[in-house]
Amino acid sequence: MEYRDALDFLDGYVNLEATAGRIHGLSLEAIRGLVGSMGDPQADLAAIHVTGTNGKGSVAAMTSALLAAAGLRVGSYTSPHVDTIRERLKISGELISEEDFADLVADLARYAATLDKRPSYFELLTAAAFLWFSNEAVDAAVVEVGLLGRFDATNVVESAVSVITNIGFDHTDGVGDWRRAIAGEKAGIIERGRPLVLGDTSVDLLDIFVAEGPDPLFVRGADFGVSSSSPAVGGQVVDLFGPFGRHDEVYMSLHGTHQADNAAVAVTAAEAMLGAPLGDDVVSEAFASLSFPGRLEVVSNRPLLVLDAAHNPEAARSLVETVSDVFPGARRILVLGMLGPRKPGLVVAELARLVPDLVIAFTAPSPRAIPAEELELACRQWGLDVEAAPDVTEAVRRATALANEDDLVIVTGSFYVLSGARSAVEGLIGSDGGEFEG
Repeated sequence: MEYRDALDFLDGYVNLEATAGRIHGLSLEAIRGLVGSMGDPQADLAAIHVTGTNGKGSVAAMTSALLAAAGLRVGSYTSPHVDTIRERLKISGELISEEDFADLVADLARYAATLDKRPSYFELLTAAAFLWFSNEAVDAAVVEVGLLGRFDATNVVESAVSVITNIGFDHTDGVGDWRRAIAGEKAGIIERGRPLVLGDTSVDLLDIFVAEGPDPLFVRGADFGVSSSSPAVGGQVVDLFGPFGRHDEVYMSLHGTHQADNAAVAVTAAEAMLGAPLGDDVVSEAFASLSFPGRLEVVSNRPLLVLDAAHNPEAARSLVETVSDVFPGARRILVLGMLGPRKPGLVVAELARLVPDLVIAFTAPSPRAIPAEELELACRQWGLDVEAAPDVTEAVRRATALANEDDLVIVTGSFYVLSGARSAVEGLIGSDGGEFEG
């Protein structure tokens, strides 16, 4: 099987990420059947299992970097991807090769052909990750939940450490006590008698996590956290404390107080896995060169063009706060594309605090896309100047044409719009004779 054949095979299975984005049948039956036919490769893994409304991708990447800097061979499975599906499967920071991915999917196809219950796209990828990590005999695997937790395909793994970053408004209709309902679903990844690193500090939700029987339970603010953080060139310097000790004056190549909090979660998770403190040199090495696609990612300098996948109100709030700290004086143009079933007004309400000179709305390239006209209406309701573009490429072209070289252009709303935005920037760099500085 060639790489293109592997992609075509996966595309033949229902992709819940690209369609409804909801829980698949409230059952782990299909994924259990699939990994069972493979001999349960996930049972070979010492796993850190990460969920949360926001920050789980950053925490997973930080934790992987920490364990790798400590000398472990680390597999990481994350979602969604920005530019290539191979971003989801890594060992010690290196993407799976096209050849290895094709071979892996070829094995997967043979197993899937024997099943009575047809798995989904995400279930296939999850099983592929477990099989690859098992075959490669990784020392540890950092596994990011796709959706919620209890019935997510990744929850067939029995984690050595569970991590819950936070509980926020996403994948919910907002009816009733939705926060406790979401917390209950995310608590489903907790393994009784094993460590839980809890980044959410809501006292009213604590009983939900305690009821699952983690031991020990580390809570941000009480057992670990950030003592201080201060801006630095290209990032920030943080002082972290935790149950295994302190790490002071650590430079992180990421902006934002939310990333400092994520760093505290990641250090605690890695140390809980090892059962010992990380060396200060290990933490410094891991955090000095962090770079996450789609998280305040700078892809051009003149004008400054930033990609950030703020897809829900909490993520939009973190984006606004970070931009206000890092780029306080810049004139702002916002390029916005979003996916349903989220309510765009809640995200726009947060983004309006950026006081952009203009919003350019477009329809994202997805069956779940919110039409540009609906985004326009939400922006106008918050008193923003807005215009529509047919797609992300034209939206980026329009924004950069209007921007002066000292302005800030922010592309946001979903991971699924960022690849097109990056391609548009690369096209502008290639066609403008060097005037557009990447």
